[in-house]
Amino acid sequence: MNLSGADFDRNPDPSAPILLFDSGVGGLTVLAALRALLPDAPVIYAADTAGLPYGQKTEAEIAARVAGLLGRLSERFRPRLATIACNTASTIALGMVRDVLRIPIVGTVPAIKPAAAVTRSGTIGLLGTAATIRQAYVDRLEAEFAADKRLIRFAAPELVSAAEARLRGEDVDPQVFARAAAGLRDQPDGDAIDTVVLACTHFPLVEAELQTAMGPDVRFVHGAQGIARRIAFLTKDQPFRRENTDLALFTGGADDIVALQPALRQFGLNRIELF
Repeated sequence: MNLSGADFDRNPDPSAPILLFDSGVGGLTVLAALRALLPDAPVIYAADTAGLPYGQKTEAEIAARVAGLLGRLSERFRPRLATIACNTASTIALGMVRDVLRIPIVGTVPAIKPAAAVTRSGTIGLLGTAATIRQAYVDRLEAEFAADKRLIRFAAPELVSAAEARLRGEDVDPQVFARAAAGLRDQPDGDAIDTVVLACTHFPLVEAELQTAMGPDVRFVHGAQGIARRIAFLTKDQPFRRENTDLALFTGGADDIVALQPALRQFGLNRIELF
């Protein structure tokens, strides 16, 4: 059943959490935006680190994995709402998950619409995973919101691992960001890009480095604030009560979890478990 937000429990248990799901730590950018709007909302952050990176998997693998994990998480934690805080997973599995789960599901899609509204040159860059940039969903967004613009796409999977490494406190080779910038700039009309869509929730974690690589006059656009506003709308007037510190779940990588603990605490995630 596809829930639009009109046919679910408007009066859930105040301690029922909002579930944020991502392949890794990119969804923390969404969590930060959500906390700004709903500071009292209990949150469970689930990262499928055992399945990372999603961008290199097939559509069938991603759809099955995301639907299966969200089903298990929903059954165990009874969230009032779930967010797929991952562009790749959303563009592939959002419809399937909405058909399976009886809670509202908020997806994450490339912010092409707001980018088209702010570009001055009419040329927009889009950085995403290989799986995201090839999706027909992105084609439809371009046709609907940027038909009169030039959209230049580039798959930059290195940025996912760079963002994960940065949160672990590791140094990242600046050439990673230079290659992403060159992947856009070196295409026809790439020198006219003045706005870049960060079509992966990991990428805002390294926005400062991308700014240096692309140049100071380029504006970056991503969807975290829009997702947070959608969650706030769907949970309007619902009571919130945080009975425990918020929880972060990981499907794998115990060593990684230890390295990520300081960053996770900065996002208010003080309980960390394997799932």
